Amino acid sequence: MPILTSQQINVFYENYKTTEITFTKELTRAIGLVPKLIYLKTVGYQLPCIIYAVSMTTAKVIANVPPGMHEQLRAANNLVSLRFAFKEPDKLDPILFFVSARISGFNPYNKDKPNLNFIYLDFTQRPPDDLIATLGLVLEAHSNSQKRREERIVINADSIKKIGLNNKSAQLYIQGVPRNSIIRDLSFSGAKVILAGVAKFLLNKEAFLEIETVEKGTIKIPGTIVRNEQVEGRKDLVALAMQFNEEKVPMEYKMLINDYIKQKKYQSSGDQ
Repeated sequence: MPILTSQQINVFYENYKTTEITFTKELTRAIGLVPKLIYLKTVGYQLPCIIYAVSMTTAKVIANVPPGMHEQLRAANNLVSLRFAFKEPDKLDPILFFVSARISGFNPYNKDKPNLNFIYLDFTQRPPDDLIATLGLVLEAHSNSQKRREERIVINADSIKKIGLNNKSAQLYIQGVPRNSIIRDLSFSGAKVILAGVAKFLLNKEAFLEIETVEKGTIKIPGTIVRNEQVEGRKDLVALAMQFNEEKVPMEYKMLINDYIKQKKYQSSGDQ
């Protein structure tokens, strides 16, 4: 996670504090959440739970509430602490912290499992900066993926390092067949790559672009080949423009592109 200033974290809180994020396996991986270390702590009891959705002021979790636990919670005025755990790249120990909350309600999750409940939580104070930063970066990346979807990033030695790519090489899978390619540019909404092949046999085909990153490993992005152009001086090569399937672009990719755009913005501000 990039280093953020107190001012940036405060902006995230003001802009997004009531915006809820529903958790998926893909999002869990993107932000490094460690599900097995998540639990509710109350009256000397640790209740393992699954995070279903979170904002900077509320949370919805799923937990198996044993018989008698409701009475114990009421006796504690429904006050609990929700523990979060996030893994950081290149660090053995995860970041752990608690968020103080009050239970505002329960709802059955599955009628065949009466003890399994949605538990609704209202945070009783502003959460730690680590949570604000994590949620804020996700929400900002999603917002910028719409506002700045066509902004192109030329792939060179500088942008490779700042985005966090291993190199400019990629695998382009067209109808399931992998093809070695070189990334020319990237954006939230698409990419241009160079590879060997005949354009007329590749145009309008569904494809996956597979890129290798330093921290997130392999990221695979689905889309369609929409345009082509010849590479000057090379009849054996073709440049293909790929339009991503925006509903299926991984959050990990959006966050990498967003972080690069932020770096460029702050660098430009500093140069003025």
